[in-house]
Amino acid sequence: MNHARVAATPTRRPVAGLPAQLSPRTLAWVRAGVFAAALLPLLRLVALGYADALSANPVEFVTRSTGTWTLVMLCATLSVTPLRRLLGWSWLLRLRRMLGLFAFFYAVLHFTTWVWLDQWFDPMSMIADVVERPFVTVGFTAFVLMLPLAATSTQAMMRRLGRRWQELHRLVYAIAVLGVLHFWWHKAGKNDLSEPMTYALVVAALLGFRVAWHLLHRAPAAASAGHTPLERE
Repeated sequence: MNHARVAATPTRRPVAGLPAQLSPRTLAWVRAGVFAAALLPLLRLVALGYADALSANPVEFVTRSTGTWTLVMLCATLSVTPLRRLLGWSWLLRLRRMLGLFAFFYAVLHFTTWVWLDQWFDPMSMIADVVERPFVTVGFTAFVLMLPLAATSTQAMMRRLGRRWQELHRLVYAIAVLGVLHFWWHKAGKNDLSEPMTYALVVAALLGFRVAWHLLHRAPAAASAGHTPLERE
């Protein structure tokens, strides 16, 4: 979802042997490969369901799997900017929208599993669950925040919203934090924080990189341009 224009901040030269830009044909193959890879978790769930191998608690298995892959796709989306800046691979930006939309796709599956298989479309039960359980509250909030990002993910919406599009899509940072908190609180009830701790460290590193990069390059950019630029992700 967070796939804004290229930042006007310096990046490193491309790593030897790997170009900053790919030919249209090569990029098409890369995009196809990423698309296919992003569908593998869903295909795995379908295969396990067909083989009746979704563990003793299929609903929990599907809920956990779709939630985990939502976090994975969010982290992959957030990793595009650091990798582009460190490695000089500008073509990575062409993958960011796809990764962001796959994060939303798995979030929709996660949410649908909760609404359908866990709550059975009972609105009063869903409201009570959101209000009474903090981890559900933050997870629901993160999903709601993803909706406008997915709805404005097209080039037409980027042009229509202009600068506001950039500001809107910075919500992805809050979404990632809420997603980790949702996972953390869920696992805390089971005294198993090893996996959420891993995601917390990854998200902290990805967001910390942005802050560090902005601070390191703010002064030189301001000196050359006469003002402090806004970082464009």
